Amino acid sequence: MSHLTLERKATIFSTYGGSAKNTGSIEGQIAMITERINHISMHLKTNKKDFSSQRGLMIMVGQRKRLLTYLSKHDLTGYRALIEKLGIRK
Repeated sequence: MSHLTLERKATIFSTYGGSAKNTGSIEGQIAMITERINHISMHLKTNKKDFSSQRGLMIMVGQRKRLLTYLSKHDLTGYRALIEKLGIRK
């Protein structure tokens, strides 16, 4: 079961993707994956031996990295603004 409700998904896509209906936007997809990564990271802090969740986390991190690479190649200013908003690069 997902921890994200329909309302939460709509707010994420409206904040980062332009509108709630624009679920295909790269920025919205990256924000959604980041939200899921943060949730699973918190889960793994208490459940250290949950290896299937660790594997899922690594898959999501790789997917987010591929989407960020695509965004940086096509829209560098949008990429920089998004990583600043999400706080994913240090």
